[in-house]
This record gives sequence, structure tokens and C-alpha cells, in this order.
Amino acid sequence: MKSVIWLGSAILLTLPWLVMVMTGESHHLLTTDPKFASFLTGISIIGAAFVLSWGAELAERDIPRSLALIALALISVLPEYAVDLNYAWDAGQNPAYKDLPVANMTGANRVLIGIGWPLVALVFYFKFRRNDVPVDRSQSLELSLLLLATVYSFILPIKGTLSLYDMVIFFAMFLLYAGRAAGGERHEVELEGIARVIDAKFGNGARRLIVIAMFAFSGYMIWLAADPFAEGLRLVGENLGVPPFLVVQWIAPLASESPEVVIALLFALKGKGSTGIGALISSKVNQWTLLVGAIPLVYAISAGGLIPLDLDSRQREELLLTSAQSLFAAIVISDFRFSLKEAMLLFVFFIGQFIFPTENERYVFSGIYIVAAVVMIATSKTRRQMLMRALMLKTGAD
Repeated sequence: MKSVIWLGSAILLTLPWLVMVMTGESHHLLTTDPKFASFLTGISIIGAAFVLSWGAELAERDIPRSLALIALALISVLPEYAVDLNYAWDAGQNPAYKDLPVANMTGANRVLIGIGWPLVALVFYFKFRRNDVPVDRSQSLELSLLLLATVYSFILPIKGTLSLYDMVIFFAMFLLYAGRAAGGERHEVELEGIARVIDAKFGNGARRLIVIAMFAFSGYMIWLAADPFAEGLRLVGENLGVPPFLVVQWIAPLASESPEVVIALLFALKGKGSTGIGALISSKVNQWTLLVGAIPLVYAISAGGLIPLDLDSRQREELLLTSAQSLFAAIVISDFRFSLKEAMLLFVFFIGQFIFPTENERYVFSGIYIVAAVVMIATSKTRRQMLMRALMLKTGAD
């Protein structure tokens, strides 16, 4: 009975915004009262995130964890795809918008690592009084692909373009990731709460249909709510006088990254800190391969030719800083543990970028991330081995 109440409550959170959309009042509310619109879309995303997390748990009964996390990540990052690829399309139509796709993409990636990852460690600590979150060795696939994509990403600010060639490389990485995940071993999982109730009451066929329904419902609601949520926050930011570039780079990503962060926190609260971090790593791999690769594709289609997206000096700096942060974060967890101290270090470095936002400081923080990563590689055999395996395409735990 308790589980039914939880499931019903999560679905109820999504209904106010669904009603607004179905009655055609959503656009009017967004323009007249963006704060209230942001509230309704925000609670809708939270409700959908609960349903999605339960569906992902239940899916592990039938498919490998890595594949379940990919499915979860693909659905939970739909908002970021909707926002960023819309900017890429606009950039192809109007050169004045060329800085927006990279601004949003770099902001989203840095928010995910700088806020999302530390929050999981912090919640896990206060809930269970453990100073580190264990990272399951079965997630070496995600770690390897994150390291591989990060190493390649350093090429982008050097050559100064995002091209269809980069698209091919990034898409190939994602296909490698998905293929290896699909071929992974399925392990017995201990279900809890709603997932356990559904598994106990339904047979295999019905359970799989329920998983599909949970994924479809949560994905649909996230898709309906995410873009208005980002737009509502953008309007609130503009009303408060926040510059447009900062709105695109930081406020919109706070909205679009919220589903996967909420899902990861739910896992951490259940004691599944490893799954929570795994979900965020999978989201990062997803964004760092499929999303980054899709930007030049959408831009080229919109521009009407095989035209690369040129990067100005600010965009190169932002990409370099994002790559450096990604390298440091990947190296941090490549020893299969994520300590509270490491989490706070990620958070402090992230906040420092706001306190010191100039060009020189961006290069300084990039250097700090890279030097710290090199030191950790030099002093840890496990981290060196993970990096070498990634560079040799030996992804996975074998």
C-alpha cells in the first residue's frame, strides 16, 4: 500500500503541468508568470524522475546494469538535447547565435560534475555516515569511455572547430559504449520498494511492459516540462538582469540537468550510491559523445552545407576548461571510489570559476585540473591502468 502511495504521489506531481499543456494554457502561463511556470515544470520533472528511477531499477532484472543506465541517461538528458540542439539550429540560421550551443553544452557538463557528483557524495554521507561512495568495478565501461572521450575533447579547442569529422568520432564512441553495454553480463539485483512490489506481483512479460510504460511516461513528461522549465528560468534571469550568455551557460543547464541529478540523489538516499554515481557518469558519457557529436550535425543541416561550427576564443577557453574538469573528475573516480573530500574539491573548483570568471582565471583553473589529474595518475597504479585501458580501447572490466 505504501509503495502504491509513493507511485501515485510521483505521478500526481506531473499532472498540473500536463493539464496546462493539454488545455493550451502552458504558453500563456510561461509568458505571464514564469516563476509559477518554473515551479510547476520543476515538480513535474521531479515526479517523472522518481518514476524513471524505479523503472531503471526494475530494468536491471532483465538487462545489464550498464545498459539500464544508458537507457536512464538517454531519457533523463532529453532536456539537454532539446535545449542545446535548438541553439545549434538557431546558430545555423543566424551567426549571432554561434556562441550559444557551446556555451550551453559546456555549462551543462560542468554543472553535472561540479554540482551533481558532489551532491551524491554529500547525501550519501549524511544519510549513511560514509566518507566515500564505492564505484562498482562493473562500471569500468563507463569510466573507460569517459576517459577516452575526454582525451579526444582536448583536440577541439586546439583546432578551433566542431566539425562533422568530430561527429563521426563521438558517435563511434557512443556506439562502442552501447555495444559493449548490451553485451555485458546481467547480475542478480536486490530490488527495494516499488520495484520489489512490482517484481513480486507480476510475471516477466507484465513486468517488462511496466518498465517500458514507466520509461515512456517519465520520458514524455520530462520532454514536456524541461524546455518550459529552462525557458521559465531564462525569463526569470532576464527579469533579474542576468546577461544572456550567463543565462544560457548556467541557468538553462541547471534546469536541463535536474532530472539526472534528482535520479542520482534518489539512488544515494536508498543506499545505492554506486548506482547514483554510475547514472551521472553515464549521463556525462552520453553528453560528451552523442550530444557533442550532434551539435555540428544539426548546425550543418541548419546552415545548409558541410560547414563546421567555428569556435571563438571564449568558446575555446570554455571547452578547454570543461575538458580539464572532465579529465580531473574521471581520474578521481578511476580508482573505484569517490570520497567526500574529492567531492568537495570538485565543488570548490567549480564555484571558484564564478568568483574568478576572467580569461586568465579560466586558463589557471584548466591548469589546476590538469596538474592535479597528472599527480593522481602518477601516484596511483589503478588510475594509470584505467587510463591506459581507455586509450587502448580496452573498455569494460575484462
